[in-house]
Amino acid sequence: HRFRLTATHLLFLVGGFFCYLLAWRLFNNRLFALFALLLFLLHPRIYAHSFFNAKDLPFLSMFVVALYLTERAFRKDTAGTFLLLGVAVGLLTNLRIMGIVLFAAVIGMRILDVAFVQSWGERKGILATGGLFVAAAGLAWYGLSPNAWNDPLAQLTGILSLTTDHPTVISALFQGEWIRSDELPAHYGMTWLGITTPAAVLLLGAVGIAVAAARSLPRPRAVLANSRLRFWLLLAGCCGLPLLGVALTGSNIYNGWRQLYFVYVPLGLLAAGGLYWVASALSGWWRVGGYGLAGLGLGLTVLQMAQLHPWQHLYFNFLTDRTTPNQLRTQYELDYWRVTFREGLEYALRRQPGELVAVTGDAVNLKETAATLGDSDRRRLRFAAAGYEPDYALSLLTAGFEQPMRPDVAFNSVHPLLYNNTLLSLRALDSLLMDADGVAGYGKLYRDAIAGEPIIQGEYAVYLTGRTVVFIKEGCQAGERAGRFGVKVYPEAAAQAGRIPERDDYRYLSNVGARLEDKCLAVIRLPDYPIAHLVVGRYAGPANGIVWEEGFSFTKPGLGELTAELGANRPGIITGAGFEVYRQGGELIYYREGCRRRDTGARIFLHLVPEDVEDLPLERREFGFENWEFYFSGQGVRFDGQCLATIGLPDYAIAEVRTGQEGYWEFRGLPPVAPGVLREWAAALAGVAADFRGEFDLYWRDGEVIYRRENCVVEDTDARFFLHITPVDGTDLAVERREYGFESRDFEFNRWGGRFDGGCLAAVPLPGYGIAGVRTGQYAAGMGEVWSAELGPAAAAVPLSDGEGR
Repeated sequence: HRFRLTATHLLFLVGGFFCYLLAWRLFNNRLFALFALLLFLLHPRIYAHSFFNAKDLPFLSMFVVALYLTERAFRKDTAGTFLLLGVAVGLLTNLRIMGIVLFAAVIGMRILDVAFVQSWGERKGILATGGLFVAAAGLAWYGLSPNAWNDPLAQLTGILSLTTDHPTVISALFQGEWIRSDELPAHYGMTWLGITTPAAVLLLGAVGIAVAAARSLPRPRAVLANSRLRFWLLLAGCCGLPLLGVALTGSNIYNGWRQLYFVYVPLGLLAAGGLYWVASALSGWWRVGGYGLAGLGLGLTVLQMAQLHPWQHLYFNFLTDRTTPNQLRTQYELDYWRVTFREGLEYALRRQPGELVAVTGDAVNLKETAATLGDSDRRRLRFAAAGYEPDYALSLLTAGFEQPMRPDVAFNSVHPLLYNNTLLSLRALDSLLMDADGVAGYGKLYRDAIAGEPIIQGEYAVYLTGRTVVFIKEGCQAGERAGRFGVKVYPEAAAQAGRIPERDDYRYLSNVGARLEDKCLAVIRLPDYPIAHLVVGRYAGPANGIVWEEGFSFTKPGLGELTAELGANRPGIITGAGFEVYRQGGELIYYREGCRRRDTGARIFLHLVPEDVEDLPLERREFGFENWEFYFSGQGVRFDGQCLATIGLPDYAIAEVRTGQEGYWEFRGLPPVAPGVLREWAAALAGVAADFRGEFDLYWRDGEVIYRRENCVVEDTDARFFLHITPVDGTDLAVERREYGFESRDFEFNRWGGRFDGGCLAAVPLPGYGIAGVRTGQYAAGMGEVWSAELGPAAAAVPLSDGEGR
């Protein structure tokens, strides 16, 4: 822990040294190089982060080194300098993918050099050094990125897409509102930079950018051809383009602007340039006054840093309202890095006798801090990770630090400059979190959960108790809690609409758990609105992704029974190597026996072809079918090695279904009716004499013709069925059919029926006009009629279906 902090700060100081060297080259003046170094060091937030932020500060430090080597390479223009620059840019990109910005800038400037030189010999030299730079940068990045060794291009594009669409979504307190980090306003990063950077730097930086622009616009060609002048444009681009890119792409950033700290490097150099150019334009006392104002700005920053120490990372400038201590606390995030843990723990231990349980959303950092306490204090501390929703910071109770510690009250920092920011929640052993087992709340949750049956059984048994999902793993070893337990919630409103829920129709809820003895528990509380379906799972970070994911349906409690019923009665119609597909009511059912997780990983497509294209939405009519796609985990469940998913169908009549998993299996046609429905129809025929016995037994009952066959195999239903209906009154026929004297309703067997218990059954609805008789049977191409039969009206009425094949 101490080594990591020390190494991070030493690297920051190395960056400061290279900042000094770069400024010396730019200004050819040691005084202004020193001024640039002071600007680099005296940003209160960044200087504080240089002691504990091992994520963003190493990139900032390496960015300064790479900028210095960029200026040196274009000044000397030798193979060695561009080789060294390539290695530095490769290392920079390895630290953070944003290093590719500098890579692209160097390539762009080399292209300009090629365009501006006259001789082919000079161009060959530029192309050679440019190629050497690209090769060195690529090899350095590749050699330092083991994840890319198998497929570097896929790894690079994956990281780039991750930059603009990071999967980790948390809530950020910004300008008084809690906002999802993937829905932050475009000005989020620029606002944070503006309110946390010393005013003198902002003012001088604006002057520097304005002067650089003013010098470039009247003579752009001359500036672009001169590597020294062009470098100022590079600095302006490195400062502004990342901020603009984040704003335009909606990149998922959080915790202020820490991912963008590196833009302060060119901003600081431009600020030093602003003072340099202002001083060059002034003389006498005016120049002295300019230097004095700049020195006053630096002095005020030093004074504020001393006053804030050791909480400089909570610095805000005059652009924020700080009229009351609570004002900042209710507007912006404060002590995200928890650097006040040690003092908070010491304070709490002084105020509360006996043992304490520290409850926090960041137990790892808290334990690292506690390890630096004395032995007696460490023995008095126990830790429990607090469950946190995205707005966890608001959910913690707050109290003034002068109040005595008592159970169930959160502890706040003792320093008023924290603006009453909640540090952590410290609770005594007799608080409401404890139960008879002496474990923070989890003992009772465990007993309540295992009193019922799990909704999902797998690596973790998942229980549903009220509005709480409980994950339990027996025989759990230390360290197995790593990762995040998640729930995707599908609101009932989305399910009732008959559409596949979009991404915005569900949200991730997350919580952390605890180990009690040899058991691991995690708890997630569900929202209050009606839920149709949820998917639970465990995420083990970007390297390993989702370890497992399972679905559970609220609105279809009979899915388990339906899965068991399908598994016990094999219909024999398998869609290739994939799922069996059935119709039941207004739904499609996807079923597979012996189902593994990899069978459900690929997305399922569903194309619905209506009998009347006018039933489609306007935007789909030119295609002729409705197009849906979904993942099994969003619609399905698992039971004892079997998979089952259901999806609602639209109300219009469907002529054909095309569905499958791309590259695995595909089904085209009308799926058969589910065996359970056919079994109900068959039960209604018990004791009823058939109107015709032959290849298929035929029944004419209440506006339907029913086809039934015992010991039916797939080949028995392959041939197409014909059904010719002769009306009592010939005028009931369509005009084009009157010359034939009958209506033709030929069909594929699956359209109106299916197979069950080794037999076949279909029920075909008849038209509503008076019918004199029907002639039906099967025919095959090249063979003619396989069998045929004629029926007359029957007196008995035995309703078997709803007239739509259900």
